[in-house]
Amino acid sequence: QVQLVESGGRLVQAGESLRLSCTASGGTFSDYSMAWFRQAPGKERELVAVSSWRGPITSYADYVKGRFTISRDNDKNTVYLQMHDLKPEDTAVYYCAANRYGSIRSRVDEYESWGQGTQVTVSS
Repeated sequence: QVQLVESGGRLVQAGESLRLSCTASGGTFSDYSMAWFRQAPGKERELVAVSSWRGPITSYADYVKGRFTISRDNDKNTVYLQMHDLKPEDTAVYYCAANRYGSIRSRVDEYESWGQGTQVTVSS
């Protein structure tokens, strides 16, 4: 399984932008569909965005469409989540996840590798 390490989370003001990074090791990064999930206190982990291993295919949750962009650099073994116009309800721990040869998938149990998470806090 690939190992994942997220970075970039911090405290920001509402309306600001932030970019998260997730770097993978121990596997062939281009074989993996990569996703960002998030989990707010007391809530279930939810999908934010997915980048397919089959080229430039992405999918977003409705609540981030138009504000967040997922991208990947296979040469750097890294997936990014660019977040704009952040809102207090975006406050959560953001997790990176990997699924080898998987299609666009939305369930937590469909991803076999997870990072430790990075905290994003948006103040109003």
